[in-house]
Amino acid sequence: MKNPYDKQIGGSHYQKFKIQPSKFVIENELLYPEGCVIKYILRHRLKGKKEDLKKAIHFIEMIIERDYPKDFLEEVEKEKKELEESYQESKRQTKERNRSPLDSFSDDLQNSIKESKRQTNPEGKKND
Repeated sequence: MKNPYDKQIGGSHYQKFKIQPSKFVIENELLYPEGCVIKYILRHRLKGKKEDLKKAIHFIEMIIERDYPKDFLEEVEKEKKELEESYQESKRQTKERNRSPLDSFSDDLQNSIKESKRQTNPEGKKND
């Protein structure tokens, strides 16, 4: 029996490649939608043009729906947000734990000076 990849029914566009898309798909044990994406991407210039690219996109959308359903993506985004919030809270707590009494005194002193300046007008007189 002849090698089935030595011939093509309905054209010759697949025979122009070093490895025919169907052989690549079979040898890599890809699923049907992934195989179709490869087929349409490879042949678009030789056969179906823009329509083949639209077919590839359609199969990619099917793969996304199959492998990455909306609920899963929403859950991942929610977990990402929760982790970010937890990280920020942890940073805040660490910063507070590492503050010394001197830091607190310094903050109080600076706030007192600012308040005193607010109550004093440009001539140095206290506001009533």
